[in-house]
Amino acid sequence: MRALILAVVSATALSACASTGQPVGGLGDTTAELAAQCRERGGILVPSGRPPTGRPQTDNACQINGGASRIR
Repeated sequence: MRALILAVVSATALSACASTGQPVGGLGDTTAELAAQCRERGGILVPSGRPPTGRPQTDNACQINGGASRIR
């Protein structure tokens, strides 16, 4: 459940940061940039599971596995 919430929050953050209003070269370039940013954070870019919108920032989410663990 935490992974799902993290994916949704990450997708929202990526879409907010990526919507600068400047023209983008192509969808492939944007997706590659998103994937690189996600890898830097230790994640992998995955489809959001929603119907495609044509905006890679909305259509994908950065999935980060293995975050912090619970120590007792």
